[in-house]
Amino acid sequence: MGTFQAKPYGKKGTFDPLAAKVKKRPFLFFGLPFIAIIIGGSFGLSQLTQTRYDHRDMRHKKVAKEEALGMDKNRRKLSLQEEYWRLQAKTDEDWEQVRIDRPEGVE
Repeated sequence: MGTFQAKPYGKKGTFDPLAAKVKKRPFLFFGLPFIAIIIGGSFGLSQLTQTRYDHRDMRHKKVAKEEALGMDKNRRKLSLQEEYWRLQAKTDEDWEQVRIDRPEGVE
């Protein structure tokens, strides 16, 4: 196993110019990248969540409303006027009047 080399005091290292710049302007090396990551992440996550919701909407739109309710597409169109005339054409002979017993306590 090798031994560590001793660094004499005052010897310049390879990152000393960078360390001096960091001491003068720490915001440029720490704050600015941090803020850029936060803002970029916000835009990236908004795109991912929008893609997620778009994909889910496409999957749910495949099932049409009529298919979900079990209706046929070839069904008869509903017209209020036609229904009115159909009900008017019914005769009053299709029903029978039936008398029911009164509740107890009522004369």
